[in-house]
Amino acid sequence: MEDSGAILCQISSLKDMLDQVNDEIEANIQITREIESEIVKCSEIETALALRESELTKTLYVSHFEINGFAIVTANSRASLNCLEKDLCCARMKQDEMLRRINDKREGFTTLCLEFQRDIDIGKNDELRALLSEKDLLENEIHLLDKKNNALKNSMLAFVEEILEDLHKSNSGNIHYYCFINFFSFKGMVT
Repeated sequence: MEDSGAILCQISSLKDMLDQVNDEIEANIQITREIESEIVKCSEIETALALRESELTKTLYVSHFEINGFAIVTANSRASLNCLEKDLCCARMKQDEMLRRINDKREGFTTLCLEFQRDIDIGKNDELRALLSEKDLLENEIHLLDKKNNALKNSMLAFVEEILEDLHKSNSGNIHYYCFINFFSFKGMVT
């Protein structure tokens, strides 16, 4: 019996050891599952990071493309600006030259005008002075003749109106004849 107690004791001890091994195996399995779960998480993180890296690479390439485009646009803009500056410089030079010529012509014209006035004041151009005074006299005569002509027209109109009134008032043929003769004889004297 002693042997069976020792065997039972040994079996119990082995069973305890087996339970302990089973517990360790369970713990190892649990740790393995956790490690696998962590591996899956790391794999998902790695996939997300790879996707993010791909997006960043794409953004980098797009940025390089845009930077190259901006560099080309900047170079073209600088070339265009240089060309515009040259054109503007030429336009300013032309404007300055034009203003200089205008000022020279204006000064020349002013000088000629002053010389012309000086010549008139000195009396070198008596013919022009005579023509100007003759022009003034003729304009005065024309004005006086216009006044006389208007006065004559007004008096003739008044005379014709009187004759017409007399004709309307009078019914006799002799008066008509007499008035017409007087009117035409007066008209002949005026012309």
